[in-house]
This record gives sequence, structure tokens and C-alpha cells, in this order.
Amino acid sequence: MSIVAGSSRLVVSGIAKAYPGLSVLKDLDLTVAASEVVAIRGASGTGKSTLLHCLGLLDRPDAGSIRLDGDELTALTGNARSAARARRVGFVFQAFHLLPEFDVLENVLMTARTAELPLAAAEVRARDLLGRLGLGDRVRQDVRTLSGGERQRVALCRALLPQPQLLLADEPTGNLDPATAAVVLDQLLDLARQAQASVVIVTHDPAIAARADRRLTLRDGRLHAEA
Repeated sequence: MSIVAGSSRLVVSGIAKAYPGLSVLKDLDLTVAASEVVAIRGASGTGKSTLLHCLGLLDRPDAGSIRLDGDELTALTGNARSAARARRVGFVFQAFHLLPEFDVLENVLMTARTAELPLAAAEVRARDLLGRLGLGDRVRQDVRTLSGGERQRVALCRALLPQPQLLLADEPTGNLDPATAAVVLDQLLDLARQAQASVVIVTHDPAIAARADRRLTLRDGRLHAEA
């Protein structure tokens, strides 16, 4: 079954991924509209993170096609693949993956360097994003001194700095207490929608899934629409 939204930004057709002795994704289809938020749930080990890694060009499916705004991504190799990942896809993970040797602003600007963006303009945008998330006075602070919620806000700013077309979030509030998680989720969704980025969130949390425009379950290697 093809899981389809309105005007398409992300179109995934028939992707498959297997490891020795284990078939994870099987002829999987997914279409996500521009600015749409899709939540994907499923039991542990069903392949949710594998799917995100394929969508984000961190891993390559064994078969099938992934298109972003009409551009075929699965066939990209080398520098072209790295550039597409850096400029067109943003990642927010449960573990914040901040670099302790760099301050808040420097961590956000890491994506500017990998995406080869002009640093002066990127710094202006980074400071704006941090200010909108209440971290405008923390730009030179050691990230190790931040709370969990503050660290995830820094990670969100880093993901959104290149203005990606697709934002992938893997249990983005899994390390946060419920009150902080709700605030961070609000900010993630608000900023993504303002930027007209499509969002795919993997989560076990029904409260997060309820905030999405659509909810899907990954089961037996394919996606199924939830009622």
C-alpha cells in the first residue's frame, strides 16, 4: 500500500533493506507533503531507525527510490550525496550529539561548515534561531552546562540552520522530562512549519504522535496508516 499525502515533497517508492539473515524494510512506500508532519511508530526492532537512516542518506537501501522535491537521491554517491545530506536534510536525535569542545554557537554553525554555507550569513541565522528558542544570551556558553532541554534546542537550531526541506527526528524528546518535552516539541513543530520543512518523527510516545498530521505504524517491513 502506498502511503500518500497531498502535494509531494518526499516520495519513497519500493525501498527495501536487509542485513544478513534479517529483512528489515520490504517494498516500502511513503509520500510526505511539503510542511507535513508524519509520525512513525512501531515495536522495537521493526526498522524505524533504519528507515530514517535511508531517508537521511546515512544508509543506502538495497532497492527502491527516494525523491526529494523531484530529485532522485538514492543514486547519489560521493560528494553529491554528502552535499545533499548536509544541505537538504536536518537531523534531530534522542542523544543531542553536541560537541563538548565547542560552545553553543559553534555547535550550531557545524552544519554551516558541512553544508558549505557562507559563515557570516549562517551566524546571523544561527543567532536568530537561538534567540527564538530563548538561548540568545547563551551563544558563547559551554554546552556541557546546559540542561537537557537547552541542549535539544541547540540541536534543533543546528538541524534547521541550512533550511532543510526534510527534518528527521528520532525520539527527539526521549531524554527529556514530560514538561520540557512538550515545550521542545512545540518549538520543533513551530520552527519546522515556519520553514515549510516536511517532518518525519520516529517515536514511541503517543502524545508526540498525536501532534502529527498523520500517524503511521511500521510493521512487517511496511508502513500502515493508523486510524
